[in-house]
Amino acid sequence: MRPAEALRRTAFLLEATRADSHRSQAFRRAAATLSALPAGQLEVLWRQGRLQDLPHLGPTTAAMVGQALAGEPVPYLQALEEALPPPPSGPAGDLLAALRGDCHSHSDWSDGASPVDEMAATAAELGHDYLALTDHSPRLRVARGLSAERLERQLVLLEGLNSRTAPFRLLSGTEVDILEDGSLDQDPGLLARLDLVVASVHSKLAMPAAEMTRRLVAAVAGPDVDVLGHCTGRMVLGRGRPPSQFDAVEVFGACARYGTAVEVNCRPERLDPPDELLEVAVAMGCRLAVSSDAHAPGQLSWLANGCHKVVAAGGSPGSVVNTMGVDDLLAWTGRGA
Repeated sequence: MRPAEALRRTAFLLEATRADSHRSQAFRRAAATLSALPAGQLEVLWRQGRLQDLPHLGPTTAAMVGQALAGEPVPYLQALEEALPPPPSGPAGDLLAALRGDCHSHSDWSDGASPVDEMAATAAELGHDYLALTDHSPRLRVARGLSAERLERQLVLLEGLNSRTAPFRLLSGTEVDILEDGSLDQDPGLLARLDLVVASVHSKLAMPAAEMTRRLVAAVAGPDVDVLGHCTGRMVLGRGRPPSQFDAVEVFGACARYGTAVEVNCRPERLDPPDELLEVAVAMGCRLAVSSDAHAPGQLSWLANGCHKVVAAGGSPGSVVNTMGVDDLLAWTGRGA
């Protein structure tokens, strides 16, 4: 493995295992430094013992570069590889293999850690045909949510990237906040132009169940929502957060009636919906979207988490919208070119 590839792979594995983002970004910066060097310069610096003269290379990254250049094992990287859980087998493995893309991801335009092109390149390396870029909407200021003007600028960026990445496709999208009355935190005309819209609740998560039910039903019944994101808002790691309360039969019934998919959120701290609610959604015939909700490239590998949940709840690959190819997915959303 070439040195820059070893550093990028290390960053990917750190992200996949939820390590501190500063660590993974340090490896990505070091990899970018190496990629920008003229041919042969890295080897010269290595032979001179001057690797740490390069920007963003410290003792750990310099040692790894030296090991890779010498054709030796890279212990730091090997340890991360060995800690990676094995890929799923059986029905969960079959579902994972059937997934053609990912419907929920974030870039450094909002609260993600990496540029759009880096997210796209990693998704393509993982074998995806497409990745929906769903950065946050304006109300979520803590996540640098995109105003309508910034989202317009992002659409121009995506158009340019797609002209260079074909046949891989970056889908335009957003994770739009569901406001307290069930309306959406973005201009409706702009939402209608996007390829895919995920709608999620990020505030007033503890509101009474009857009010939350009305809020969610109003959102999924609208014409602009394709996926109901992390429906309970729960957190199952760290300090945790209890799930929002709502009438699951009424909410998932509305999803089935209006053709809105229920997201199976694969983030380890979310794993939302809880298993018992996912069983209700499956029983009611809801479409599902197995989504990484990735905020860094390595987190795009989390789709296996959702595949296990779908299989355990009795869901089938045919019910999962991102087993569709990009043309069929866009036909399902009824939007995009």
